[in-house]
Amino acid sequence: MKAGLLLLTGGRGRRFGGPKHAQPHPRGGTWGGHLVGVFEAVFPGGPVQVLGEPLPDRPELIPMADPGQGPAAALAHWAGREVQTPERWWVVACDQVRWTPEALAAWHAKVLEADPAAQHWVMAQVDDYAQYLGSFLPSGLLGTLATLQTASLRELSGALPALAVPWPHPCWADVDTPEALGDWLRQGPPHL
Repeated sequence: MKAGLLLLTGGRGRRFGGPKHAQPHPRGGTWGGHLVGVFEAVFPGGPVQVLGEPLPDRPELIPMADPGQGPAAALAHWAGREVQTPERWWVVACDQVRWTPEALAAWHAKVLEADPAAQHWVMAQVDDYAQYLGSFLPSGLLGTLATLQTASLRELSGALPALAVPWPHPCWADVDTPEALGDWLRQGPPHL
C-alpha cells in the first residue's frame, strides 16, 4: 500500500458551535468525511485511521482515542498502537478542508520526488513555515515516533528525520474561525 490516512479530529475548538470535523462541507458531507473521500479518491483501499472523535457520516471508521494533550502527543500515542504499514501516512487535520483529490495527488507526487525511499517526514514549506499537518509520515518512523515525548509538532519534527519541500498551495490553510470559513467560501471552488 502506498499510503494510509491519519485524520486528526480531536481538537477542542468549538468556534463553529460544535466540533470542526462535523461541520458541513460545501461539496457534501462533513469536513472530516470530505477529507476521507479525498484520500479514497487518490488511494483506493488504503487504510484510514481517525484519531479523536468519530465522523458522523463515516460511522464505520472507529476512532482511536486522542489523549487530549495536543497533536504531538496524539501522534506519538497513535504511532505506538498502529499496526498497518502502508509506505506513508497522510497526516491531516480535520480543518484543512481545501484539499481536493487533484491537490492530494500532486502533493503526493512531490513527496515521492523529494523522498523516494520514504525515510523522512515530508512536510510543505509555505513561506517561512513548515506545515506539520497535511504532511506524509513514513511507517518506518512510527517506532521512533512512539518513544518521543515532546510538547509541540516543531519539537517532534526536530527529533525525526524531516524534510520541508516548497509547495505553496492553499490546502494547508486551516479554517479556524467562521470568518475564515466565509472568506474561503467566497473564493469559489477550490482548484490546483
